Amino acid sequence: MKGLIYTLGTGTRSFAEFIALVRGHRLESVADVRRFPSSRLEHFRRQAFSELLTAAGCNYVYLGAELGGYRKGGYPAYMETGEFQRGIAQLEGLASTSRTAIVCAERLPWRCHRRFIGRALQGRGWRVVHIVDDKRVWEPGQPASQEA
Repeated sequence: MKGLIYTLGTGTRSFAEFIALVRGHRLESVADVRRFPSSRLEHFRRQAFSELLTAAGCNYVYLGAELGGYRKGGYPAYMETGEFQRGIAQLEGLASTSRTAIVCAERLPWRCHRRFIGRALQGRGWRVVHIVDDKRVWEPGQPASQEA
């Protein structure tokens, strides 16, 4: 196994709730995989999000150009492209040097393209844990649990 990568959705959380999850899982880096990194919530707009995470001691990396959703022909077809493979390689590089979560707007991972990214990472030897909330994580193939 290469290592561990988390996923986390912003949803409608406050920044305090979000950063509590980041700290609770001892995350060092956030890889933003939103293709369109905007939000109704000011704190999740790309610039503000980056600044808030940095101020909280967490590295912010934008990978939405390579790994963002909403792809013509569907995300599974997009996963076959060189652009996606380059994004996965960048993500693996980040995760090999720091405890990392991929982040998107959808709170639930099974409703988000993070599930596809997670499957690709698992196929490359990574353990993937989806953070649902402060009480639950979901690891495909495992029952929902509190620990990761």
